Amino acid sequence: MNYLFQNSELLDIKARVEAGERLSPEDGLRLFRSNELLAIGYLADTVRKRKNGDRTYFIVNRHINHTNICENLCPLCAFGRKEDDPGAYTLSLDEVEAKAKECHGLKVSEIHIVGGLNPELKLDYYMEMLRRVRGVAPQALIQSFTAVEIDYLARVHHLSLEEVLRCLMGAGLDSLPGGGAEIFAPRVREIICDKKISGARWLEVHRAAHRVGMRTNATMLYGHVETLEERVEHLIRLRELQDETGGFLAFIPLSFHPQHTALESRQLSLTTGYDDLKTLAIARLMLDNFDHIKAFWILYGPKLAQVSLSFGVDDLDGTVIEEKIAHDAGAETAQFMAKNKLIHMIQAAGKWPVERDTLYNVLGEGF
Repeated sequence: MNYLFQNSELLDIKARVEAGERLSPEDGLRLFRSNELLAIGYLADTVRKRKNGDRTYFIVNRHINHTNICENLCPLCAFGRKEDDPGAYTLSLDEVEAKAKECHGLKVSEIHIVGGLNPELKLDYYMEMLRRVRGVAPQALIQSFTAVEIDYLARVHHLSLEEVLRCLMGAGLDSLPGGGAEIFAPRVREIICDKKISGARWLEVHRAAHRVGMRTNATMLYGHVETLEERVEHLIRLRELQDETGGFLAFIPLSFHPQHTALESRQLSLTTGYDDLKTLAIARLMLDNFDHIKAFWILYGPKLAQVSLSFGVDDLDGTVIEEKIAHDAGAETAQFMAKNKLIHMIQAAGKWPVERDTLYNVLGEGF
């Protein structure tokens, strides 16, 4: 692969990657500005192999979006509704329980629950929901509620973050999924999610979760109004918190879909496959203290997600089952992928499929 680096401007970064040294923010910005996509992918693949060999993880999971009523109604979001809007809904506890009960026959190992900030729903609703889900799907881990939702419950009930998290953990919560991070830069948040918690508060929620013994994921929403410098800053702040706590499981870059959002009027384009692969690869290179980089195939499509397995990615998420948020914003992928198709996709890329649970405990491999 040395031909990729003939006359390359990335030779010094290549040397640091091969030596296992940490890349600087300046390195990250150089990578984003570089057009040497295959060279960047090669370096990211080097790190992927060092950390995980050819193991590629997936999970059999089910999404439940319990309400789309939200008091924030962020410009970036196509999912949220006012209470009296057409299409607004809130699932009853019986309806959530019924959706979770379906998981038993599907051998689901993770139930993923996120929703809007519905002022009618208080902590007791969330705790009873978790108890019911745990009761009918005891085999599944529950990875639910963004940092935005955790902060909301803390504010509404005048509780500390740790108190809210302990209440939810006692009712069955195992992990936080990482949504709501968007881009941490205040300039960006003022435009795309002005009512949402700050980037600093998002980090504070995850720090609190790690402090009480909960593992979580991290995300970055890119491809809207952020600069490359702001992408790099976001990655560095995640890396710093991981240095401090070690509590993150995986990093999940999320490409922005503008359709049906308030940002659609800005005539923002969908990210290109080139940018997606570069962003995934650079995440692998910059987040040296994260074990896993995930390509959420719902957003990228199965084919590009498969290619990303040679650009530093070692996780494709899972079967998903009934994803609403990305699809409300225009995602055209299916809302479900059968386990055997995920396995085939991984094997066809020359990788070793590994079924995992939320905490990356291995449930099966090779197949």
